[in-house]
Amino acid sequence: MGETGGSFAGKARFQPGGTPGGGGSFLAGLVMMGVGIYMVFDRVTVHTSYWRFFGGPGTSFGVTLLPLLAGIGVLTFNGKSPIGWLLAVGGLAVILIGVLTNLDIYFQPTSLWVTILMFGLIAGGLGLFAKGLRPHATAPLPDARS
Repeated sequence: MGETGGSFAGKARFQPGGTPGGGGSFLAGLVMMGVGIYMVFDRVTVHTSYWRFFGGPGTSFGVTLLPLLAGIGVLTFNGKSPIGWLLAVGGLAVILIGVLTNLDIYFQPTSLWVTILMFGLIAGGLGLFAKGLRPHATAPLPDARS
């Protein structure tokens, strides 16, 4: 092993954040955060609601579809038309934004114990993850001359 501890049998050691030590804390924190985030996402339900982008509820999807259809029509006539591409891409973006803004997200009922466990795993994992990025004191190497 080199004097600096930077290599192990010719291979670079895993050093999170470019600092010596902390690989175990880093990986353990990453796993804890991953498990906690998975548990939270597993308890979330996503529903759609009425389209409320333009106009009244349930009556405005056609208005957001018009720019896309116009862009497709212009591109069919001339595939290099900048206005056609702008209308088509802009219309698609408006529809995507409309779908995302009309999602309702609910947290399913769960016990207090499971809620504390989920968010505790995330918080503890974040702490270990951050601790793994800090430099750790390395043990001095034994003197090979004695």
